[in-house]
Amino acid sequence: MKIALIQQHATRDKNANVARGLAALETAARGGAGLACFAELAFEWFYPQRPAERGCRDLAEPIDGPTVTAFQKKAKELGMVTVINLYEREGHHTYDSSPVIDADGTLLGVTRMIHITEYPCFHEQGYYTPGDKGAPVYSTKAGRIGVSICYDRHYPEFMRALAVNGADLVIVPQAGAVGEWPEGLYEAEMRVAAFQNGYFTALCNRVGQEDGLNFAGESFVCGPDGEVLARAPLSEDDILYADIDYSKLSASHARKLFMRHRRPELYADWLNK
Repeated sequence: MKIALIQQHATRDKNANVARGLAALETAARGGAGLACFAELAFEWFYPQRPAERGCRDLAEPIDGPTVTAFQKKAKELGMVTVINLYEREGHHTYDSSPVIDADGTLLGVTRMIHITEYPCFHEQGYYTPGDKGAPVYSTKAGRIGVSICYDRHYPEFMRALAVNGADLVIVPQAGAVGEWPEGLYEAEMRVAAFQNGYFTALCNRVGQEDGLNFAGESFVCGPDGEVLARAPLSEDDILYADIDYSKLSASHARKLFMRHRRPELYADWLNK
């Protein structure tokens, strides 16, 4: 199966960003992709680079709002599984959320970022309520898909939970800037997660200069052996294609050994200290 990671810049014009995203989906479909995913807050300016101000939650939209509705319609038209990310509002709470849309346009569910960070240019605690959906895995036309939104990928417990819940592919919508991390570290993190858990990982990053941040791009896909299968360019809009073969999962070390030899009855006491 071919997947597409749509790496695109964002402007302050949300409608234009959504339109470019929908056009990119069409391009990905012509390229043969059965699944496409987007980066964190792909269709809006990266708000958390500045501390939250009064009224910031008004920037969020409900799951049944115009963005998700537009991508449901396009996913159905193209027959493509689609994973997006947006600033979601539900009642008095707002979340960093990834709706997962099946190839027939059905909204299968929403993953919400659980771990919320706070440091210069990533003032996320003023914007996001910690997610309350756990670590769901979705049965889609393109396989069993899990989502780990940006900061959540740093938590091995979360990445392992997706494996325990049956994920074959984990999509990681990210907002990572140039120079934010030591060279190769985040890639190594995703390679290890794929190897330790016996699934494919697909990290889709933002790209472009926004106020004080220059988002790096360099989206990539890893196989269950920990090898990088495909990598997008630095600082350029791009659609990264990768062929993934789920039949290789059963031969991974994680599925043959690591998952079988787990001792979960011991872990709770260790992790709750």
